[in-house]
Amino acid sequence: MKQLSYLKGDRVIWAIVFLLSLLSILVVYSSVVTLANKFKQGNAEVFLIKHAFLIMCGLLIMYFVHKLKYTLFSRAAQIGIFLVIPLLLFTLLKGVSAGEASRWIEIPGLGLSFQSSDLAKIILLIFVARTLTIRQGQLDDFKSVIKYLLVPIGIICALILPANFSTAALLFMNCLFLMFVGRVKIKFILYILGACVGFALILGVIIYQFPDLMRRGATWKARIENFSKGDASSNYQSEQAKIAIATGGIIGKGPGNSTQRAFLPQAHNDFIYAIIIEEYGLFTGFAMIFLYMILLFRGIRILRDSEKTFGGLMAVGLSFSLVFQALINMAVAVNLFPVTGQPLPLVSMGGTSIWFTCIAIGIILSVSKSNEDSKEKETTEVITE
Repeated sequence: MKQLSYLKGDRVIWAIVFLLSLLSILVVYSSVVTLANKFKQGNAEVFLIKHAFLIMCGLLIMYFVHKLKYTLFSRAAQIGIFLVIPLLLFTLLKGVSAGEASRWIEIPGLGLSFQSSDLAKIILLIFVARTLTIRQGQLDDFKSVIKYLLVPIGIICALILPANFSTAALLFMNCLFLMFVGRVKIKFILYILGACVGFALILGVIIYQFPDLMRRGATWKARIENFSKGDASSNYQSEQAKIAIATGGIIGKGPGNSTQRAFLPQAHNDFIYAIIIEEYGLFTGFAMIFLYMILLFRGIRILRDSEKTFGGLMAVGLSFSLVFQALINMAVAVNLFPVTGQPLPLVSMGGTSIWFTCIAIGIILSVSKSNEDSKEKETTEVITE
């Protein structure tokens, strides 16, 4: 087990990552059968190899990121916040479109594309953690909160919102959570939430009365209406997902025995949680929720053990972001929320989104490693004395 000595930081987080990655490879291989029949003459191994390659690269990226000193990310976020704004603007205007949304930027020569919002999420959360740390004494009045926090948060979320409302909303909520943990006054957070409710109401009126005024307005309106109706014809994917969950039972049908993968267009991505329960049972479904909750708990523990405020806030902010996204994905699969298009972190088939998830976890592990190094140093000093 000498190889494990190279993995620094929280070993529980490493274990969670390996378990979810293994499950991801198994379930993606099963769920891409329809995709393989449509594009690869039934050769699902093509998707398996690609996905396994992305997972392995992601784990390597995570390893190298966790070896870095976490304080480096403070400066990186300070610079990155000014780079990601034009990147998001370029994506909005000139990005690769899928349907009505321009979310991707192609990487020339590699045949890969990435969502600039994935990069923006990490940079913004680190930037907020940095701001809460260095300006803690300056956030006692609401004007300062607006100036140092809400302006950058609002700009980033506003640039993401036209193409990806759910990502913008989740990112904004993640930032509010981080502000709460960073001891921004509760009344300020309530002011912001009140303003958000007002904005949501105005946006809802615009969407319902003038759906063509916004590029994605008609799509948002249709999703809300379909979800509120609750009938099978309007909620095809959700109905198929519920069938998968219901027929899976307690122990599931067994690996590779899903039938609903043939009816779910996004079985390998947005609704992969339903396929997991169908094949591996409700027990595995609850176990996955438990794993994500442990990940959040370990992030909170890293915050508790951190001597430096920045590292702790960054770790808990990124942990909450990943777990919150996972819970939203699961809620969509069981038809508690309208379809959002949020993948299940570390499990859904994806491209570079897997890498950005691994970068986020690598940063969390970097903070954890620093905490362990500090404890070892203190122990050594005590023994020496």
